[in-house]
Amino acid sequence: MGRIMEWAGRPNHLGGLPRKTVIMAVGTFAKAVASLLNSTSVHNADTLLNLVRSRPPGVPLITVSNHMSTLDDPVMWGFKGFPTCNADLQRWVLAAEDICFKNPVLSYFFRLGKCIPITRGGGIYQEHMNEALDRLSNGDWLHTFPEGKVCQEDEPIRRLKWGTASLIARAPVTPIVLPIFHHGFQKVMPENYIFGKRPPIPLWKKDIKIIVGEPIEFDIPKLKQTALLTSKDLLPFQKYGWPPFGEMDEVAQRCLYIDISERIQSVLERLRVLGRKPKL
Repeated sequence: MGRIMEWAGRPNHLGGLPRKTVIMAVGTFAKAVASLLNSTSVHNADTLLNLVRSRPPGVPLITVSNHMSTLDDPVMWGFKGFPTCNADLQRWVLAAEDICFKNPVLSYFFRLGKCIPITRGGGIYQEHMNEALDRLSNGDWLHTFPEGKVCQEDEPIRRLKWGTASLIARAPVTPIVLPIFHHGFQKVMPENYIFGKRPPIPLWKKDIKIIVGEPIEFDIPKLKQTALLTSKDLLPFQKYGWPPFGEMDEVAQRCLYIDISERIQSVLERLRVLGRKPKL
């Protein structure tokens, strides 16, 4: 399968004007929802802002967060002081193909908004994951929701999908990985509002809380060696037909991606618990 409308996501498409227009419009919407219609507080915002604006050249950034509504992205970037309308600084984000890329019009719009389509169940080596890897290879910022789907209950972070872990491990330059937990978007866009459906527009006068953590450090060479050693003691299991990754077969890769995912999950859970405190 080829890459859906990848040409529309390029910065030089029609001189970059369509992208700037969409990012400006969506950013203005995000600002209105997060800062005007609702009350948004952000803990440790400077860490995120510094990494978005001035991380070392060529070093990619991956932000990971929980997923509470269909509005999480872009509204979570609409807080005061964030360059939401700057097309050059805005994130790339993995987006569900069956929701955001259902037809050519939506595909074009979301491509201009720096979205990369991901096929649910398509596996971590699908073509669009390779596109995400290309973005990281360019030193870009990529946001992911590693839980894989919306969850509006106040429950512990679920087991994460392995796609984000595979990108961290396979990127030519190990990305800076920044965890973010947010709460309140489930009130702004509840899944079951009227007759089991979402409201037609975002709700207002809600409290949104965003907790930005500290970067998670991953020593990928060391983690690979640990995965290789661990994989030797595992019993056979059903395989997905993954291609080799260096000297790592599928069993070793699975050990590596589970290790990375569990580390991220643990940090997100700590941020979730921290966010439940009345004053942060």
